Formats: sequence, structure tokens, C-alpha cells
Amino acid sequence: MDETLVERMRAYLAAGLAMDVDALDALYDSEFENVRVDEAGRSVVLTKADFMARFRSLREQGMRVGDSIDDARFVATNRHGDQGTVIMYRTEGGGAPARYSYVWRREAGQWTTLLREFTFERDLSGLLRMMADAAARA
Repeated sequence: MDETLVERMRAYLAAGLAMDVDALDALYDSEFENVRVDEAGRSVVLTKADFMARFRSLREQGMRVGDSIDDARFVATNRHGDQGTVIMYRTEGGGAPARYSYVWRREAGQWTTLLREFTFERDLSGLLRMMADAAARA
């Protein structure tokens, strides 16, 4: 397990929990994409702009993305060239398991920015409804 990569993940999760949009903006690579898939095979791709807009909106409303990061369990890391992968398990609201694979960029011997997040969730229905509602309002 690459503990430097795990520590970078902990910093990322802490920035999200604190709603620190400046830190998150610096952590997300300009090419960042989040690919989410659920048990029904539905998928959604979100960009850095999508994530940052959501974080800013939640912060402006006085909301947060969670209460704790204590449930995050890092099960594996792997380095491949100038990138590294972290596999993480969490328990989402209602006790539903979620599985994540994060891909980080490495430059000058340091883990710099988050390139990709692949998420496997039980059900994307809520997110799909939220995205459809937002598109209808646009």
C-alpha cells in the first residue's frame, strides 16, 4: 500500500468534508472525470466543472457532502507510470455500499491532481433525476 497516495486521498476527502472549494479546485485535474455506474448498468459522467458547481452550490446553501470520512476504507493502491490508483470502499446513506477507484497524476515525485474517479453505486436514480431537473431548468 502506497501510504503517500492514501494520505493524498485523505486530504482530498477532508477538503470535501470541509467544503473547501479552493482546495478541491486545486486537487481536481483540469481533465478530471467521474464515471458513475449502478447495478442496473446506468452510467453518468461528471466533469470537474460539474463537481465544482455542485460543491459551490452546497456551500452557498450552508450544506455539506457528509458528516464524516471515518467510513472510508482504502483496500489497495497501485502505481502505473506517472499515475496511481486507489481503491476505496465506503458506506453511503442508508447503509448502501459504494466502491471507488481513484486515479491520481504523479509529477516530480509527488501525487498532484485527481484525474479520474470511477464509482460503483447501488442506484443512480436520485442523481439521474437531479441531472434531468437541472437540464430542464437550463
